[in-house]
Amino acid sequence: MLEINCPYCGLRDEEEFACGGEAHIARPLVDNPISDKDFADYLFYRDNPKGVFLERWRHSAGCRRWFNVVRDTVSHHILEVYPIDTKPSTKAGRAAYQASWRRQSPAEAAARKVPQKTRKTSISKR
Repeated sequence: MLEINCPYCGLRDEEEFACGGEAHIARPLVDNPISDKDFADYLFYRDNPKGVFLERWRHSAGCRRWFNVVRDTVSHHILEVYPIDTKPSTKAGRAAYQASWRRQSPAEAAARKVPQKTRKTSISKR
């Protein structure tokens, strides 16, 4: 059994948590359309590597908050636990984040805001 160090509640047994799958999957913005194939890749494809992997977890029987975990899928050793809105800080976690095919995907690019063109408005004189 895993022991997970919830960043909000401390060390707890795995049975208090629910795994939410792969972490750092950026949702494409409505304003940035992508092809159906690229959207299907975003929606359905998930990594299942042998080695270091970034996962989302929720402390379902405790504070009910989400957080991310860097875990080795071979040994089940947890290398790092960090808040959901941040990126991993360990060397292995940063390497796994950069190595993910998602960083180069069209869905990831479509998740970034595109600067709005400034509108020229005319003010009518009365």
